[in-house]
Amino acid sequence: MTITEATAAAAAIKKNIERVMVGKSREIDLVLTALLASGHVLLEDAPGTGKTILAKALARSFDVKFKRIQFTPDLLPSDMTGINFYSPKTGDFTFRPGGLFANILLADEINRATPRTQSGLLESMEERQITVDGETYRLEEPFFVIATQNPIETQGTFPLPEAQLDRFLMQLAVGYPDTSGGVEIIRRFIRDDPLEELPAVCSRENLEAMRAAVRETAIHRDLCEYIVRITENTRSHESVILGVSPRGALAMARAAQSYAVIKGRDYVAPEDIKALAVPVFRHRILTRGVGRAGTSADSRRVLEQILDTLPVPTEEMWK
Repeated sequence: MTITEATAAAAAIKKNIERVMVGKSREIDLVLTALLASGHVLLEDAPGTGKTILAKALARSFDVKFKRIQFTPDLLPSDMTGINFYSPKTGDFTFRPGGLFANILLADEINRATPRTQSGLLESMEERQITVDGETYRLEEPFFVIATQNPIETQGTFPLPEAQLDRFLMQLAVGYPDTSGGVEIIRRFIRDDPLEELPAVCSRENLEAMRAAVRETAIHRDLCEYIVRITENTRSHESVILGVSPRGALAMARAAQSYAVIKGRDYVAPEDIKALAVPVFRHRILTRGVGRAGTSADSRRVLEQILDTLPVPTEEMWK
């Protein structure tokens, strides 16, 4: 698949999702960016803003295996990974796969599960595999986690540690619709649920071909240096305790390639990096006086300061 074909396919997927999601063009672009960049997304916003609907609409747009795990305090790691159970008939142990064996996984209200259960996602998100009783099982590609959490209700929740936040390519907020968007939501959903009739518009093979096209998108060395300098400045900023890691810099480069394709280009431009800086880097920054990364407006302010002060590579250097 060529980059032009990948751009057209991404536009068709976005149009399909917009049959359900109203007025969220940028958010859909960013979720597709993460998917095509082989990353994962954390949706954090107030209840009723469409986090779960966005995840379901994305999954329905692809002809792949979709599973949803509702995270609760009594959820066990084995509920996700699977277990070896004894069969009296055969006298042997047989592996029963858990919820992680999917192509697109919705981890709903991820912060309601205990840290022990949350940690069960780490290996699968990073290495695309799970280990049960010393036996390793590969997860089928594509494997994409889209997790949701409600930052308002903190009672009975377990905040994600920085090590797990770093596994997510992006942290996004869906946000409330404007007046016209709110009216359109009522008109679309008042009689029927358009999500139930949403068709698949992309196969698993086409998704893998789109990802391959994204990896061929040109990114100039000067833009790679620009990304690294942003991350270095987050580590040295006076308001920051924990800055962006090298893994975060690599995540940005991959996201920028994907975002460029969605925007119809076969090369990464500086505006791609600037547009992605907050969703890709914010949750990887821990500022002073804040209990955990990604929870304060200070992270956004730090990134905006860095982007305003760093010189941007010129067109002659990167195109």
